[in-house]
Amino acid sequence: MLRAISHSHGGSDQPAGTLRLDHAARHLRRKLVTTDQGEKVMVDLPEPVLFADGDRLVLEDGRAVAIVAAEEELFEVTPGPASPLRHLAWHLGNRHLPAQIDEDRILIQRDHVIRAMLEGLGASVREIVARFQPVHGAYHAHGQDHGPAHHHHHAHAHGHGHHHHHD
Repeated sequence: MLRAISHSHGGSDQPAGTLRLDHAARHLRRKLVTTDQGEKVMVDLPEPVLFADGDRLVLEDGRAVAIVAAEEELFEVTPGPASPLRHLAWHLGNRHLPAQIDEDRILIQRDHVIRAMLEGLGASVREIVARFQPVHGAYHAHGQDHGPAHHHHHAHAHGHGHHHHHD
């Protein structure tokens, strides 16, 4: 059985295989996984790692397995005239929901209670199937540098001037 003993972020090398995982399953430390090619790999990392699409598990023989973000059933949330994107993001963040915040939309896991809240705020919500790469912030401990394309915000507001930082 192969062992994955380290990781790297991204890579242009040709991987020895791929491992397709949803966003929850991309948080790994020690777990037996099966690549898309059918090879069993024991992930045995010194600390938990949150993998992004394109990251690599480095095998003890020096080869790498590329992590691929699986498509998931999501809601695509877009702002309405009375609900700017930042307003919607605040409501989702206040509930500590995993969210992928893009320039003109927010992707979240399907939750019909949250859908009703967002539509009540004036947002448009539609069901899509897509890769999900949520922003991880305050409560997600990791020691990784995701590079300039990923932004992590470590503070959130609770209204009335009260806020706290998580570092």
